[in-house]
Amino acid sequence: MAVEILMPALSPTMEEGTLAKWLVKEGDVVKSGQVMAEIETDKATMEFEAVDEGIVGKILIAEGTAGVKVNTPIAILVEEGESADAAPAPAKAAAPVAAAAAPVAAVAAAPAPAAPKADGARVFASPLARRIAHEKGLDLTKVTGSGPHGRIVRADVEGAKPVAAAPVAAAAAAPAKAAPAAMPTGPATETVLKMYADRKYEEVPLDGMRRTIAARLTEAKQTIPHFYLRREVRLDALMAFREQLNKGLESRGVKLSVNDFIIKACAMALQAVPNANAVWAGDRMLKLKPSDVAVAVAVEGGLFTPVLRDADQKSLSALSAEMKDLAARAKSKKLAPHEYQGGSFAISNLGMMGVENFDAVINPPHGAILAVGAGLKKPVVLKDGTLGVATVMSMTLSVDHRVIDGALGAELLKVIVEYLENPMAMLA
Repeated sequence: MAVEILMPALSPTMEEGTLAKWLVKEGDVVKSGQVMAEIETDKATMEFEAVDEGIVGKILIAEGTAGVKVNTPIAILVEEGESADAAPAPAKAAAPVAAAAAPVAAVAAAPAPAAPKADGARVFASPLARRIAHEKGLDLTKVTGSGPHGRIVRADVEGAKPVAAAPVAAAAAAPAKAAPAAMPTGPATETVLKMYADRKYEEVPLDGMRRTIAARLTEAKQTIPHFYLRREVRLDALMAFREQLNKGLESRGVKLSVNDFIIKACAMALQAVPNANAVWAGDRMLKLKPSDVAVAVAVEGGLFTPVLRDADQKSLSALSAEMKDLAARAKSKKLAPHEYQGGSFAISNLGMMGVENFDAVINPPHGAILAVGAGLKKPVVLKDGTLGVATVMSMTLSVDHRVIDGALGAELLKVIVEYLENPMAMLA
């Protein structure tokens, strides 16, 4: 049976992608698990593996094609002696970015039924599994997938028994709700173009990453009730302790940064103030057990927030090595979705760029984000009441008031400061 290979959803938030490169050609025999293509999402370039076995009968989407929607047919897989024309024809695909890419011929026929959703989450299934399920009247939300990443494959649905279809029919009969109107995001494009019609400028189209950043941060500022807590921390003890540790680690090629200590301090503070280790989940909060800390990394055209999981349990040298690896792969867009999604708390450090203080925007569904400024020599009042000079760093905690109240946020920031001012406690 000829089946369509569909544009996969390689992350929970992916809606479209760019088919960067085909690693197979028409006529090639592919096996389950074989890498067929490289696909660019809004954040990374990822490999796409075949779920079913067969022969590549036809490639429908050319290399370099951008804006390919999830579940759009990109190729046809056939069996020995079978023609690619036996498969249902795809819907019209998006135009390629490269002008030299060949256009895709459209054939009129209905596409395979889309996978249903359970509680708002997409059900991942192979095209053949969806078709069999549709023919047998199966509810794919009740089927457990045995394929890669829990994907439902042919074997999962062939032996499954259909369930009552009444609820589905009732849902289909229900009147569709009108989609909410898009919230205003500023002047219309035409208005801005007219405003600068007599000025020279270069128009910069938005790529997938920039669009995602714009959408998510607009949503964050419009829907999250931010409030801000500010503290200063004296770094002299930390700087001296860091210098001492780096001397001991020099033979291992390890050099700890101030940021490594900040990550560790935040991770341990989330354990000390567990009620602040939480995220907003629409109609509830999720209070997390591990300290999974995200750290903002600037890349060309945007930023990533790779997540250091179980950061409270890792040594400073382990955190340093992991952070360097994640940052390097973020800059080359080689992070997998699970490496930059999740966490309950984030850190954005602009101190190394000379910024003294700033307010960071919360990255949903996180409960808070810590904005870290530069450490500067400042006059301070010492413990004995005399004036002195200390290295002082400004920090601002942006907090989601739905998740963390003022007193709880203040307690979390207080513990972070205590760890940074008494760094030996982080080794306990």
